[in-house]
Amino acid sequence: FGCRSSSSEPFGRNPGAGRCARAPTLDGSACETEHNKSMDMGNQHPSISRLQEIQKEVKSIEQQVIGFSGLSDDKNYKKLERILTKQLFEIDSVDTEGKGDIQQARKRAAQETERLLKELEQNANHPHQIEIQNIFKEAQALVKEKIVPFYSGGNCVTDEFEEGLQDIILRLTHVKTGGKISLRKARYHTLTKICAVQEIIEDCMKKQPSLPLSEDAHPSVAKINSVMCEVNKARGTLIALLMGVDSTETCRHLSCVLSGLIADLDALDVCGRTEIRNYRREVVEDINKLLKYLDLEEEADTTYAFDLGQNHSILKIEKVLKRMREIKNELLQAQSPPELYLSSKTELQGLIGQLDEVSLEKNPCIREARRRAVIEVQTLITYVDLKEALEKRKLFACEEHPSHKAVWNVLGNLSEIQGEVLSFDGNRSDKNYIRLEELLTKQLLALDAVDPQGEEKCKAARKQAVKLAQNILSYLDLKSDEWEY
Repeated sequence: FGCRSSSSEPFGRNPGAGRCARAPTLDGSACETEHNKSMDMGNQHPSISRLQEIQKEVKSIEQQVIGFSGLSDDKNYKKLERILTKQLFEIDSVDTEGKGDIQQARKRAAQETERLLKELEQNANHPHQIEIQNIFKEAQALVKEKIVPFYSGGNCVTDEFEEGLQDIILRLTHVKTGGKISLRKARYHTLTKICAVQEIIEDCMKKQPSLPLSEDAHPSVAKINSVMCEVNKARGTLIALLMGVDSTETCRHLSCVLSGLIADLDALDVCGRTEIRNYRREVVEDINKLLKYLDLEEEADTTYAFDLGQNHSILKIEKVLKRMREIKNELLQAQSPPELYLSSKTELQGLIGQLDEVSLEKNPCIREARRRAVIEVQTLITYVDLKEALEKRKLFACEEHPSHKAVWNVLGNLSEIQGEVLSFDGNRSDKNYIRLEELLTKQLLALDAVDPQGEEKCKAARKQAVKLAQNILSYLDLKSDEWEY
């Protein structure tokens, strides 16, 4: 086994290639492919190799850029921008030696890096991103004014504060994401923090801090009471941290403090006293609840909780909506719709029941999704009810007051328009949206022109018709506002 040149190997293979060819494989061609690949990489120009390395580094942060959910003054934004800018400089410094293939490779690498830089900038400056941040600032101001003093022995939580917080949550659920991961994450993280604050306050208000056991009962009780006082202070600190209104504390330090309190409680000797053990357990449970809130943001990122498209409750809502749309299409396309009215209404009422059973998981976005689904189903039920009423009126034609007849004529028009609205699938800039809006406005004006002439029955009918027209208008707005989980 002396040294041999590559030319003495059979078929001109080098020794490594010879070993590869003799190795037992299921598919000999796979071995040859790997060999050719390694040969190609070995022969690759250093500039091409360097560009591939840079592209690999850029690719490694692509998901962070796509999912970036902050503003341009965030630390993470500056970090990502710095990395991408550095890679652009690296790409520019690659020597092409005037070769066309290297020039093209460098151009592609630069374009991909510039694309990510542009996406990062767009995410940070998206109008809805800024809207989310502005709403969060309102929540911060509310918390700073009403809550932080409460945990310092000052003000108590007012109904005005609770209503203000609920209004902020509602406005956040209405922010449109357009399916953008960055906006979904921003909205989810903001809602999670505010809802956590809401939960902490509600939990605290349910059981105001009162010392349930006398310190004379056992020496350990004094220590538990002392820990509970520390836990009450920690609630205020946690709220301030979640809302970013306390720059003197960190999540890590608060976590260590709370974990230390649990350790202190675990070390207590309760001498087998059941009532003291239960008291200690309740305080430990309170601390564990607070610790859970400190992990909210990390948990959301690791579990993709912000992507409600895969949420079990949302999937149930979507299943109901799918069936509702099938019923709607059957009704709108049927040759003889009256035959379907009874069975359709029965099934639609059943779908409302299914929506009532959907778990909201304390998630306001799921609540909003269910609310919209309920409106969708109820609107179709209203459509069927009106169609049925119009059919019955044909069967029992009788003398009517002219004003009452005028209202029925409007209801007939509204029925036709509602059918079109049910089929509408566009946005507010569509010509069809504008046309439908104008038609509904005309019907409202026609109802305003009806003079009941003192007829109570006509007054009631006109009032119902006005309400129906307004509901159809609201439903048209709901369908066209492009809201998404």
